[in-house]
Amino acid sequence: MDQVILDEIRLKNVLKTALIEVLEERRALFSELFAEALEDIALLNAIKEGENTKAASKEEIYKIIEAKA
Repeated sequence: MDQVILDEIRLKNVLKTALIEVLEERRALFSELFAEALEDIALLNAIKEGENTKAASKEEIYKIIEAKA
């Protein structure tokens, strides 16, 4: 039983080390994935918020877009 516990601890440490190495070596990729996940969450929140508001016409939307441009 002690051997199994030691193997689990050893495996956990190896996985932690490997994960840290991947994050350090592939920092840009990880950053892109994280940014995409945050964008997806923000979009989901915007959609949910939009479901609880009244509909807007195309003209209203274009006015808002043009005012910000």
